[in-house]
Amino acid sequence: MASDAIELADRLVFTVTGRHLNDLQRTILRQVWQGQKYLDIANAAGYTEGHIKDVAYQMWRLLSRVTGEKVTKSTLKSALKRSLLKMGIDVSGGTLSIAVGETSPPAKTLLFPAHSQATSASQSPAIVARALGEQMVPVALSRLSTTAPSLEPLDPLEHHIAAESAQLGLVGRQGAIAHLNQLITEGHRTILIQGEGGLGKTTLAQHFLTQQALTQPPVDLTLELLMAQDPADITPVEWVVEEWLRQDFGVEPGRQFGVTLDRLRRQLRQRSVAVLIDNLEPALDAQGRFITPHRRYVELLRVLADSRGQTLTLMTSRDRLCEPGLPIAHYRLPGLGLAAWATYFNHRGIADNGSSLPAMHSAYGGNAKAMEILAGAVQADFEGSLATYWQAHSQDLLGPIDLKNLVESQIYRLKALDPEAYQLFCRLGVYRYQEVPTISQAAVDCLMGDIPAQRHPAIVTSLRNRSLLECRQGRYWLHPVVRAGALAQLSATPAFATEWESAHRAAAQCWSDSIRQIGTLEDARQALEAYYHYVAIQDYDATARVILHSRDNQWQQFLPLGSTLYRMGLVQPVTDAITAILDHIPAQNADASELSNILGDLYWIQGRLQDAIACQQNAIAIAQSCLQTEIPDATTHRWYYLTMLVVDSQLSLGLYHLDLWNLDTAATWLHQVIATATGTRHQPWADKATTCLALVLAYQEQGEAAKSLADSVIEQVRGRGQSGRHAFFVQLLGHTYLHLGHLDTAELLFQTAIQAAETGHYLQIKANALVGLGRLKRQRGDLPGAVDDCQTAIALLEEVGAHCDLAAAHLQYGLTLSDLATYAAEAESHLHRALDLFQAIPAPEQIARARQAWNQRQVHNVDRHPA
Repeated sequence: MASDAIELADRLVFTVTGRHLNDLQRTILRQVWQGQKYLDIANAAGYTEGHIKDVAYQMWRLLSRVTGEKVTKSTLKSALKRSLLKMGIDVSGGTLSIAVGETSPPAKTLLFPAHSQATSASQSPAIVARALGEQMVPVALSRLSTTAPSLEPLDPLEHHIAAESAQLGLVGRQGAIAHLNQLITEGHRTILIQGEGGLGKTTLAQHFLTQQALTQPPVDLTLELLMAQDPADITPVEWVVEEWLRQDFGVEPGRQFGVTLDRLRRQLRQRSVAVLIDNLEPALDAQGRFITPHRRYVELLRVLADSRGQTLTLMTSRDRLCEPGLPIAHYRLPGLGLAAWATYFNHRGIADNGSSLPAMHSAYGGNAKAMEILAGAVQADFEGSLATYWQAHSQDLLGPIDLKNLVESQIYRLKALDPEAYQLFCRLGVYRYQEVPTISQAAVDCLMGDIPAQRHPAIVTSLRNRSLLECRQGRYWLHPVVRAGALAQLSATPAFATEWESAHRAAAQCWSDSIRQIGTLEDARQALEAYYHYVAIQDYDATARVILHSRDNQWQQFLPLGSTLYRMGLVQPVTDAITAILDHIPAQNADASELSNILGDLYWIQGRLQDAIACQQNAIAIAQSCLQTEIPDATTHRWYYLTMLVVDSQLSLGLYHLDLWNLDTAATWLHQVIATATGTRHQPWADKATTCLALVLAYQEQGEAAKSLADSVIEQVRGRGQSGRHAFFVQLLGHTYLHLGHLDTAELLFQTAIQAAETGHYLQIKANALVGLGRLKRQRGDLPGAVDDCQTAIALLEEVGAHCDLAAAHLQYGLTLSDLATYAAEAESHLHRALDLFQAIPAPEQIARARQAWNQRQVHNVDRHPA
């Protein structure tokens, strides 16, 4: 079922976004389906728990979008099952099986309809057509689970089917056969099957024409022509037609080629004939037209396409045929689906016990020849272990020499025919195609700055026509193995260093220029792509500028990219990005100060408060050093910027110590911000610090002073909070008024913060406001409402990974449950969860506070319910 769920989720996502789930997303989905915890998934996959949570959180958002309902770790199974039911697929009985591959043929075109109709649910898992346009494969995916210790044997009939398909090289090609049948039904009689080398074009065409002998009326003659690999060795069309007439029709050719063609035309009108012209591309030039010595092949194709004839012509080619006037239907043969690969490897006796097969399938684009080569290599050199093979070769996709030759043969042809297209192809290898799996037309054009713009469309078309550059809905990409070939060629060029750097700089600039405002996660990811290009050429100053590039975001804030990214939930990726370059930035550079400032907030969210404090102290030291050495005028932007770094870091230190419950230290830092910023251009920081200080004073039981400060800033902070810019401080005010006993004001502030957070999808703020509401409802005696708010807050904070806030939420939930006598054990478990989180930070003052609150509550409950 886990594999079925992955394939359904992938197809749902692909149908809506045009993008597939990546390997890590698939791994998380599989493990969550099987009940694994994020920490266990992180340990198994080699990532931090925070990164796994980041990726999972974004995936739940994506699945929520494509399914139309809220998807979380706990609702995943039910949400996907409901999606199947909406598509008319009954999942109430037995194991669900979803096949993968290409477009689903109608049921009557299934390769083995008798078996699929005769097999009942009680005899074997049902073979369910993928409801989102996928093909059917005569084997249940549940039998091919990538997480099972071994592959369950097929029953005899299924094994016979799988073996026969694998032997024919047709496993997974039912959708392609159905597509060809549909083209014929629509009246197309000349069809070119196009695709990169190794897809199985020839095998498919030969099988399809063989099957035509079984149609009504049947084909009674099949003619085949294999084009030579070397254009110099291609057989002249005159010889081909003469041979057909003499040997297959028993007719003598004419002295003139026109007469010979006319005699062939008359024969084709009298008989049902199938023609296969295989490996056409050696006869084509750079524009997809027949080369000059073999232009007469156009005349032959016109005769074969005669509307009064009974001829079906199939051609195979890596390149598109672009001869005007010929009535040709092009069919772009896709790679095999994952289920087809699983069937083939299963037939070869190779089991996949993890994520290796999906990763290999994705890397090689489902290529049939690659499938055969890889299976042979796994058996011969790795004792049938896919995992061991992939561990050794995942970073060297062109390792097997046969695969390298397969890719290079097409690249060398491109280099010979179209040098400009070859140059672009090599440069396209610098894009990563990972977090942002496709690129725009502008991203392609930017790599051709040295080529006149009017030539760009033809160059791109040249790559597309040769199946080297994929395109869908105006978005482009290279398959991983093709990209590996492009990079190999780029590194082999004499001007490699220059080409490498210029291509990366052009790509980075394009990513940065394309994003003016960050309104979605996709915008943020695209903006961050520039970072990886500068890392590749070791321009660390430029990488810093990417992270620090400020833009308007969805909360109407003008923030650096790094700050916006972590607010969107990408905590671990930004942490990794900053830590990878921070040591390369000069210590007295203001960029180092701002990077340290952002990194401090990232550590804060992750519960690494000592690291966070060290980062902010470093940020302050660098900024103050710059102020002392540069001595900028107070009216300049430089002074504003450096001073802002100081007060912002001081404000952060106040918040960090508040979370540690070091209230006196927190107050000291907040007073410093107020003293520095009040009455200056940094007044907003003074307002924020005043808001925080009010909460600190409330916790110190200085009620009158706390209320005075809160009242002084409530209107401007609450008003700004409507836009989401200050929602964090609105909920802090809510906690202040709640602690002071002003419940109605606190409730209004919490609701305002929640509304702003939901509009901007700022989960951490929403969760903290819900914790406050839970405490408020508990005080009012609404325990069911308090329980619901605490549960929701904990679920949100687990997604975000905000450990300090999560600890506080568990504590509040435990205290709430302690009011319910029947939930004493569960209440205590949440207390211990809070203590464990505080201990991990570590926050000893919070531990003492939690124990005190718990003990007081227990005494109170004993007084309420004496034995």
